[in-house]
Amino acid sequence: MSGLSSVNGLGEVTETADSTGSLTRMLQVLELFTEAGPVWSTADLIEAMETSRSTGYRYIKTLHDAGLLTTVRNGYYTLGPRIIEMDLQIRQTDPLLRASHGVLEDLVENVGHSALLLTAFRDSVLCIGESRAPTSPANKFSRGQRRPMFQGAGSKVILAHLPHYRLKALYPRHQDEIERTGLGATWGEFRKTLGEIKKDGYLLTRGEFNPGIYGVAAPILTDQKTAVGSVGVAWDENVRDINVGQAIQAVKQAADTISQRLTENESRS
Repeated sequence: MSGLSSVNGLGEVTETADSTGSLTRMLQVLELFTEAGPVWSTADLIEAMETSRSTGYRYIKTLHDAGLLTTVRNGYYTLGPRIIEMDLQIRQTDPLLRASHGVLEDLVENVGHSALLLTAFRDSVLCIGESRAPTSPANKFSRGQRRPMFQGAGSKVILAHLPHYRLKALYPRHQDEIERTGLGATWGEFRKTLGEIKKDGYLLTRGEFNPGIYGVAAPILTDQKTAVGSVGVAWDENVRDINVGQAIQAVKQAADTISQRLTENESRS
């Protein structure tokens, strides 16, 4: 054996902690590529990985062979075409996206303002779907962008419906941020605030990311009443044609529709 696997008592080959750690470090290379730093040289990648040159070269070659990295010129890399291919597959097959088909568009038509579909990702939320209105606010939140779990209507309604064990794990990691964003100075206050959001079934916020931008969101729930995402709309405070009560009801109805579709699709699968 290479030291990256072992044989258990049943004669089965199992991965060791070393192989798992190696895979994790290799995949973390992809996180180096950002909008601000889309192209990396081989030398800079190896330096950022804090690994040996031979290991760094092996990681880069493996990712390149898988199509997750591609060369833009000799010795320089950017994210690869396989990611684009995977994105298309997600757009066509993701259960949450499929369950939201047509709902965001109807929401924009009913409310007159842009609609977003979010899901939880690590300790944040990720925009996975959007339908834009002509009056879409500046600095919009778009598919593929992440925001903190503790700011904004779309984030907080997901947070309020996460399982208890996930909240217990989140709280010590983000206690300062939770207090700073007004969600509670103690675990008890945090749970109370989330309980109030959960009871209301929606949340309306103003200016938590961009000054003067209102947002209202409702959770998309499983049949166990935990959140897999949220749907919401946003508008500028200077807009005069918005009926807030109507927007809240439309968002809640959209969330209920997507939740019901998810449950029905799962029961058929």
